[in-house]
Amino acid sequence: MTYLQVIKYLESFINYEKAVAYPYKVSLKLERVMDFLKAVGNPQDRLRCIHVAGSKGKGSTCAFITYILREAGYRVGLYTSPHLSDFRERIRVLKPRGTYSPKKEFEGMISRESLQGLVERLKPAIEAYNHKSKYGPLSFFEVYTALAFIYFLDKHVDYAVLETGLGGRLDATNVAHPLVCAITPISYEHTQKLGNTLGEIAGEKSGIIKGHGQIVISAPQEEAAMRVIKAKCKATNAKIYTVGKEIKYLPQKEYFSVKGRLDNYLGLSTDLIGRHQLINAAVAIGLAEGLKAKGATITSEAIKKGIAATVWPGRCEIVKRKPFVVLDGAQNVASAATLKKAIRENFQYRKLVLVLGISSDKDIKGICAQLSSLADRVILTRANSPRAVAPHILAGFFQDKENYLAAEVSAAKKLSFSLAAKGDLILVTGSLFVVGEFKDVQK
Repeated sequence: MTYLQVIKYLESFINYEKAVAYPYKVSLKLERVMDFLKAVGNPQDRLRCIHVAGSKGKGSTCAFITYILREAGYRVGLYTSPHLSDFRERIRVLKPRGTYSPKKEFEGMISRESLQGLVERLKPAIEAYNHKSKYGPLSFFEVYTALAFIYFLDKHVDYAVLETGLGGRLDATNVAHPLVCAITPISYEHTQKLGNTLGEIAGEKSGIIKGHGQIVISAPQEEAAMRVIKAKCKATNAKIYTVGKEIKYLPQKEYFSVKGRLDNYLGLSTDLIGRHQLINAAVAIGLAEGLKAKGATITSEAIKKGIAATVWPGRCEIVKRKPFVVLDGAQNVASAATLKKAIRENFQYRKLVLVLGISSDKDIKGICAQLSSLADRVILTRANSPRAVAPHILAGFFQDKENYLAAEVSAAKKLSFSLAAKGDLILVTGSLFVVGEFKDVQK
C-alpha cells in the first residue's frame, strides 16, 4: 500500500467525529473493539496506561503528564483526539529528554512510513474481523485506537497516556486498564448522546474508573458531577483526590505553586495561557504523584521542567503578534466562558476580531452568547465538515455586531487580516477543525 492508499483505507471507515447525528449507545459498542483487540493479541493489556476523560482540559492535562514523564526519563506514548491538521498528530511517542531541545509542535508524531507499515500489518485482521463481526464493522476511531496500542507496544513505551474521544464509558480507549486516571472539568456537551444533566454526563465520563485501588484525580466539579464521580469511586473501591481539596494550586504573578499530597511544587511556570491551565497542571501533578505510588520515579524537578516544557497547540495559542492572532478550540459554553476570561486577563488590545465556526451538535446559542461581548467585529465561517453550521445561521446571534460571512476558513483568515490593525487581536475559535484549517492556510 502507498501512503495515499493507507489514507483512503482509513477514511473508508465510518467516522463518528464527522457524522451529523447517530444513535450513540447503539453505534458505539465497547464489545466490538474489545473483540477485535482480542483477535490481535490484546496489546492494550501490555501497556501501563494513564487515562483522562472530561469535557474540557483533557488534551492539556494529557500533554502536561506526558511532558512530566518525559522529563522523568521515560519514553511516553500519547494518544489524543481530534487533530488540528494531520490525523498522525493523534499518535505520538516522546523520547526521554536528557538535554534541552527547542519546543516543537506535535513532537514524536507517528511517521508516514510507520503508519503505512502498521495499516499493512493490521489490514488482514481488520478485514477478517469485519467480515464475521456480530457487533458490526469497526469505526475509524476504533481502528486508529488499535493502531495506537500496537504502535506504543512496538516502540516499547514506558507509559501510554490516553485521552478519551467521546464520553468515556463506551469510548474505544476504555478497553485499557489504567494505573491512574483523571476526570477534568465536566460541563454540558454532546447532550444528545451523553445525557441532559451533569450527573448523566459525569456517569459517562466516570466510566473510565475501574477501581480496585486505582487512583483517580478530579478537577474541581459542579456538585452534581462530583456526586456521581465519588459514587463510582466508592462502588469500585477507587481512591479519589480532588484539586481544590487534597491538591491545591496557588496562582501568582509570574509563577504558580501546587501543594500535592506528597510534596509542594513551587515556582512553576507554563506557556499555556489561562488560569484554567493551572487546574489542568494540578491534575497532571496529581497523576504524577499517583504514578509514584505505583512505582514510578518522578522528582519534583522533573515535574517543574515537564510543566514548563509542555506544548499544546490550538489552546489559547498565540501564532502571531501585531496584530495578535490567538487560536483556541473552545467548542462548548463552559470552554467559551473560560476562553473569554483568559483573553480578558492576559491580553491588551484595541479591538477584537472574532473568527467563529461551530459544529451543529453544539450549544450554538450559548457559545455565541459567551463570545459576543468580547467581539468588536465578527467573521462567521465554517470548517470543511458536514457537521459545520452555515455562517448565515450563526449571523442570527450577532445582529448587534459588525459581522461578515465567509464560506471557507481560508476566506475568513484573509478577511480577518484586512480588518485588524496592529493593536488589535484576532481570535479564532468555536471548533478545533476551524482552528486547524486557519493554521494551515498560507498567509
